[in-house]
Amino acid sequence: MIEKEILINRGSQTAKNGFKNEDFTIAEFNNWKESEFAQLWLKAMDYDLTDIERVQASKVKGSLKADIQVEIKIEVKLKSLTDIQNLQVKLVSNPKGFNQIDKRWLKKYNELWNIPSDVYELLQYFTGEKKPKINNPRDGRRMFTDEFSKDEQQLFLKFFNDNKTLIVNDILKGRGKFSAEWMLVILRLKDTDTIDWALEPINKVLNHFGNGEIRITPRGSFKIGNITIQRKGGDNGRETANMLQFKINPAELVDKTSNKTHRL
Repeated sequence: MIEKEILINRGSQTAKNGFKNEDFTIAEFNNWKESEFAQLWLKAMDYDLTDIERVQASKVKGSLKADIQVEIKIEVKLKSLTDIQNLQVKLVSNPKGFNQIDKRWLKKYNELWNIPSDVYELLQYFTGEKKPKINNPRDGRRMFTDEFSKDEQQLFLKFFNDNKTLIVNDILKGRGKFSAEWMLVILRLKDTDTIDWALEPINKVLNHFGNGEIRITPRGSFKIGNITIQRKGGDNGRETANMLQFKINPAELVDKTSNKTHRL
């Protein structure tokens, strides 16, 4: 990445009015004439601020994804049409932490990916929709990948490898009117008002997180590149713990070590 691009797409600033939740992002875009954040974000999206007539941001409703999604409507001077940009917003408080990017029941993923019946059944054991079929499992609620036979593990890996592009696009970008063109990551360390951020086009995000081998992790889950695939778990034992979820560390897009990161 060239120096100019780093300067445009990343930054570190103090949130003058505080930072509480995703509504902060919407408020900044809607106050773009006064907001240094919004002006930098719009420049990162390749807009010339002098060409902008009006910006209207709102939260997307109806998406099945776990992400916070914001729709930005930008009216450009001397143009009759309004540009519409969809952003996924990731709020992060730990640079080493992980963030859920998608979670659904297996049947919903099956509708998207037409999962082979033998792989679907194995995933049911993996998520806990079906109880373990082996003696003395590590967890009586589900099975880990290393508890499946070698042949079964290969079925998993073949499915994820054969459908890698489709899966990565669906969980990071989405489909149809809810598909995202950008990912905005906001990293705010606890007890500070300074936030670091990165705004990247979704194709770069897909390449960063999804461009890697399919493998089984030491903890008994799966990875596609930098994307972890695991049973959701938690939820105080409710049935929703048996959903399948995908996780990334969005802070990887915020280059904390770069000496080109700037402060305003």
